[in-house]
Amino acid sequence: MSAKKKISRRGALKLGAGAFIGASALPLMTGYVNAAGEQVLKVAHPSFNQDWSPMRGGGAPFRWNSIWWASPMYFDAEGKINPYVFESWTGSDDKKVWIFKISGNAVFSDGSKITAADVKGSWELAAMPNTKNQRVSQVLAGVVGYAEVNGGNGKELAGVVVKDDATLEVTLSLSDPIFFMRLGNHIVPIVKASQARGDDGNEKPEFWLPANGGVTSGPFMMTEMDIDGGKFAFDVNLKFFGPKPKIGRIEITSIEDAVSATELLKQGEFQAHTELVTSTIVKDLGPEFASGPTIPTSQHFWINSSRAPMEDPKVRQALIMAIDRDGLIKASFPDGPHKKTDEVINSVPGAGGAIEAYKFDPAAAKQLLAESTYGGPEKLPKIMFVGISSPANEAAAQFIAEQWRQHLGITAVDMKPQQDQYAGPDQNAIQIFRDDVGTRVPDAASYLAGSIHSSSGNAQGKMGGYKNAEVDKLIDEALTKAADDPARVDLALKAQAIFMKGYNFIPWYQQTMSRWALANVKAMEKNLDWQVIAPWNIEIA
Repeated sequence: MSAKKKISRRGALKLGAGAFIGASALPLMTGYVNAAGEQVLKVAHPSFNQDWSPMRGGGAPFRWNSIWWASPMYFDAEGKINPYVFESWTGSDDKKVWIFKISGNAVFSDGSKITAADVKGSWELAAMPNTKNQRVSQVLAGVVGYAEVNGGNGKELAGVVVKDDATLEVTLSLSDPIFFMRLGNHIVPIVKASQARGDDGNEKPEFWLPANGGVTSGPFMMTEMDIDGGKFAFDVNLKFFGPKPKIGRIEITSIEDAVSATELLKQGEFQAHTELVTSTIVKDLGPEFASGPTIPTSQHFWINSSRAPMEDPKVRQALIMAIDRDGLIKASFPDGPHKKTDEVINSVPGAGGAIEAYKFDPAAAKQLLAESTYGGPEKLPKIMFVGISSPANEAAAQFIAEQWRQHLGITAVDMKPQQDQYAGPDQNAIQIFRDDVGTRVPDAASYLAGSIHSSSGNAQGKMGGYKNAEVDKLIDEALTKAADDPARVDLALKAQAIFMKGYNFIPWYQQTMSRWALANVKAMEKNLDWQVIAPWNIEIA
């Protein structure tokens, strides 16, 4: 069978000698070493994903973009930016025009050069509305022409100009002193534009499949796939322009149940996991499995103040002050790795400073509820939680509900896994959204712009259209300051302080970026973007 021929979605594919083999004939390797004597990393994956396109900017497959796609730059565990496809970057005095140089060694897996046209095309493809990239705005929203492309009124970014094969000029609509940092991630990986985009500018279906002649730019390349079986394999990209990978193969198998995945890891059937979130992760798999740097991402319970009874600020304050948040973190992560936080931001300049943390005061909370327009627990509508989708999330939500029952007499509480899993009247009654916020750059202003600014999806959606003009003004001004200007941090912290006085969220924890790998797996550290920092260095001791 020709390698160009379309294969069944239900079959596994194997790239070898130009042939594809059916799933039944293609069991994945077992053990740490394959027939060629190369080390094999076996990964448990938490979901059966049908779409492994690198252009989605989110979802469980996004966690593995770094093993088979290259990014312009990347952040290491210490938050330092490193060159990758881009070898240098320079901003104009007003930081509205940026020049990026592409490494002369950067090539795709077929040996062809990665050019400025490929980068431009990758960015334009990610910006197209039909691509449905979840986070492309975090990278490219400031580029001239982005709004037009993302709004469906064009297919080329006017602000991105190819000067020559190795030089890209980017013009922004507003000054952005940290624009170069926004490129240090795999939200918009670099693909071969001529292969990935159709004449209409949209993504060609499954352009990335080896069956479709797909090439890649990272240290590994997908060589086997069984979508219905949830099995994928990646072998070394022999043309990779970076360091030679230390292992020969990565196998990913979908195991939806967290308890089953934990047992298989304990038995050594797998050595790593995509994202294992349980309250007993440290006890089950050891501290090294869950260890890692604290990244600029936090998990909180966001209050939708447009829904009753949350429109009353005294109700919001009462609900927050009735929670023992030291007990909350112990209930959800008794052994770590995550730690309690008192503020929106963490792990960026300015975090952890002097703030007025929410107090635990059940008596004051009870009094506030009595003074509210509802007068007490009897007239409160049912309080609904959404995003209670893991054992740790459930433990936290149940602890909060029990605190409300004990201290305020509230018993009408319900919990749902995901917002899109139910509809009807209940959907209009959601008051509490559990979700993460954060930033792809180590910057407080960007962190808050994506979480509490009125233009953020978090404010518009989870907080029911939250808007505070003074908060917006302070964040907007902070974003214009140079990265090393102290005013950038000061303005951001003032905005956070004003937001916190409104009692619009229940602070939970600052995120540790766990390795999610057994102790014998080395170099599985991840960065602030949840990407394996240097996948070429992974090895099994």
